[in-house]
Amino acid sequence: MIALASAGEAEGLWLRAVTQTAGRGRLGRIWQSPPGNLYASTLVRPRPADPSPASLGFVAAVALHETVTPWVGEGALTLKWPNDLLLDGAKLSGILLEGADGAVVIGMGVNLAHYPEGLERAVTSLAVGGRGAPDPALFLEDLAAAFAHWLGRWRSEGLAPIRTAWLAAAHPKGTALTANLPDGESIKGLFDGLDSDGALILRLADGHSRVIHAGDVFLI
Repeated sequence: MIALASAGEAEGLWLRAVTQTAGRGRLGRIWQSPPGNLYASTLVRPRPADPSPASLGFVAAVALHETVTPWVGEGALTLKWPNDLLLDGAKLSGILLEGADGAVVIGMGVNLAHYPEGLERAVTSLAVGGRGAPDPALFLEDLAAAFAHWLGRWRSEGLAPIRTAWLAAAHPKGTALTANLPDGESIKGLFDGLDSDGALILRLADGHSRVIHAGDVFLI
């Protein structure tokens, strides 16, 4: 998809892989990619009046939450900053944004039938608990429609409605988190929402707030 974006491919293209031999997530992590899960990416070409391209991760997260909810029921899913969808507290999917010659490629991986083992955090799949795994191609049709809807709102109304939808699906305020920052600093605090640009707000033990723009976040 990066090559297609660099070659001038139009916005709206979706690509789906049955499996991947070099799948990766945020921070260069390897993403295990057996058949039966969803590995898809789409292309967005930001316009001058659009919100920050970095906020497209929230568009993707809200679309994923909307697409998965019918399979698991209300209340089973939680969004965790910056880009994880959790099912019963375990990671179900992830999102990766990459720039390519003025375009943004948004990759999404969803554990439909399988999940990797031996990771540092809990992970799961839709098939766990007898829920059943949707066909990846059909699942992508629903996801693409949801993404188009929220992308349209992002363009016409700004980040505010996407931020509101994201917060409604996130863990509640007061949830204890650890944020590991790119410079190696580790910060513990309580979730206190998002700022107007989508940055994470942590309330520290001394009562002050810390705004986190990049990092890896863990539930405590």
